[in-house]
Amino acid sequence: MPFARLASATTPTCHIGLGLAAVGRPGYINLGRDQDLGENRSVETLRTRTHELLDAAYAQGVRYFDAARSYGRSEEFLADWLNNRPDIDDIVVGSKWGYTYTAGWRTDAEAHEVKDHGVGTYERQLAETTELLGDRLDLYQIHSVTPDSPALTDKELHAKLAEAAARGLTIGFSTSGPAQADAIRTALAVTVDGEPLFRTVQATYNVLETSAGPALAEAHDAGLTVIVKEGMANGRLADPHAPDVVRAIAEEAGAEETGLGSDAVALALVLRQPWAGVVLSGAATALQLASNLHAAVVDLDDEQLTRLAALVEEPGAYWERRGQLPWH
Repeated sequence: MPFARLASATTPTCHIGLGLAAVGRPGYINLGRDQDLGENRSVETLRTRTHELLDAAYAQGVRYFDAARSYGRSEEFLADWLNNRPDIDDIVVGSKWGYTYTAGWRTDAEAHEVKDHGVGTYERQLAETTELLGDRLDLYQIHSVTPDSPALTDKELHAKLAEAAARGLTIGFSTSGPAQADAIRTALAVTVDGEPLFRTVQATYNVLETSAGPALAEAHDAGLTVIVKEGMANGRLADPHAPDVVRAIAEEAGAEETGLGSDAVALALVLRQPWAGVVLSGAATALQLASNLHAAVVDLDDEQLTRLAALVEEPGAYWERRGQLPWH
């Protein structure tokens, strides 16, 4: 397991990863992203921004980097960065297949990505990912599995994924939607020649959406590394959009001279889960990243946890609202 590389890391931020969804393409659904990136979103501008973020993340102890075929040019940007830093050998690199980016570097595209979990898409996208990342790729995940995904029942696909695993690639999956727990439990039962196929799971878990928690605990107990995405609910838990309770706790927990952002409180809640192996930051700026990384030293007390628990939403309502977020 490539995540064993993180076991010997001692920095408090080693269990925070950097996801590249917000900077690998000009349009995304995170709140406030229109201000974060500004008007110039050319390929070279976002390449430079991505490299600056990767430099800042690595310098501050981040050791997991997460891309996807559908995140525009995220794999390309990450590959460029890695090629310029051949001495860096203590990181873990993950990407995902199953969605094809279709926006053509536009923010007003009718469709930004198209989902297909078939064998043909897997083989095509694995070749594309391998061409860019080569042997730096550690983890390849099926992107956004739901309980009805054919990826959970396609034996031909399972055999091909097992072949990739035999060649040294770690195979995982990510989930989305109100039935994440069902998808996780179904995936845990997938085996090839009697051996579990999946070694990692990436799922949404945050102050507002905790429904996958018990299933993620089961995955952890089964030996999978759990990666948490959308810990800030696509910006809903970051200033200035965060609920009053989250902002109040940030004021209580932060030192007067430094302050603390709502984002750090939100990510701290996820980091304290005993099953959370890596928690992703989706920062679009170096300042956001630095604020996110403060989560590693936030200590929430029982009373604060109780107040945060009162913010949990019904999964259907949470995912309906997420689906209504505009692409900026």
